[in-house]
This record gives sequence, structure tokens and C-alpha cells, in this order.
Amino acid sequence: MLTQPAHFCSNCGNAITRRVPAGDNRERDCCDRCGAVHYVNPRPVVGTIPEWQGEILLCRRAIEPRFGLWTLPAGFMEVGETTLAGALRETLEEAGARVAAGTLFSMIDVPYVEQVHIFFRAQLLDLDFAPGHESIEARLFREQDIPWPQIAFRTVALTLQLYFADRRRGHFETHARALSPTATTSAPLDAQPSSAR
Repeated sequence: MLTQPAHFCSNCGNAITRRVPAGDNRERDCCDRCGAVHYVNPRPVVGTIPEWQGEILLCRRAIEPRFGLWTLPAGFMEVGETTLAGALRETLEEAGARVAAGTLFSMIDVPYVEQVHIFFRAQLLDLDFAPGHESIEARLFREQDIPWPQIAFRTVALTLQLYFADRRRGHFETHARALSPTATTSAPLDAQPSSAR
């Protein structure tokens, strides 16, 4: 779902004109009164793949989109934080989980909803976790018990598939992928912000 164009300048309140500004190569929301160019950029979604002795921590969503389905702890990055800091914050907020951060694992472009999803490997520090206000449940799953039909988002399913494939090989890589829309995808995580995706 692409961002709708603005109607008025957030700097001076003048009506916005949609045009290609000088020196640019695409249409932008421009203000002809104060000269402001209002850029719309992709929103990073950041999260972790928390592991404990071979099991992965998933959260069951208490919010839309995809209420009641399972996901990795993740959400929109905040201004002023790094991708890793945001991923750790989301893990604590959604699953009440403290983790030791690992390496960058997956970066998945979702251009049709103006997002980039970034997941880091992580190790749970203890089993003292509990669902946050955006989660109904937080639970550990072995690979064979992952509820694949109830995974909320394509980016999460792809990240988990890549993770388990790397683990079977005994070597973790960093994966970069891009998703395109499908006829069966009605609300990707790729969907609209609530506070988390």
C-alpha cells in the first residue's frame, strides 16, 4: 500500500504541487511558496530471530494486521536508533525477551509497501519472557513445530526458512532478498503501521 501524496506543505501550509523538482529524476510533493520538497522514503522494519537451545521464539499478534497469527518480534525502527537497537527494543516490547545480539541475518526489500525488513540473529539470555501489549502469546518452537500456515508475514516465513536451511548446513550467511506482490497477499508485514508493522 503506497503512501498517499500530501495535500498541504507541513512547513508553511501552502497547497502541494506534484512535480519533478530541479535536479531530480522523479515526481515529488513540492511547495511552490517555501520551496520545500517533501520526500517519501522506505520505512525500515527491524527484528530478531531469538533462539534458545535450538528453539525459536515467536509472538502471536494482538494487533492488526494479521491479528492472532505468529511472527518474529519486529516492528518499525524509531528515529534516533540504529537498526540493531531497534531490533532489540522490539524484541523486548513484543516478547519481553532479553537477547544477546548476533549478526545481521536477512534484509528483505518489500518495495510495493515502501518497506525494508531487517532481521538479526539473537540468543535468548534466559527464559524470563512474556508477551507485550502487542502480543497475545510468546512461545518457543522447534523447527518441526513451527506453525507455518499461521505465520503472519511473508518476510518472516522467508527469514525462518533461510535460517533453518543455514542451520542444517552448519553455516549462517547474510541474505538479501526482494519480495513482489502476489494475488494471495492481502496484508503483508509488509502492510500498514500500527505501531509495529
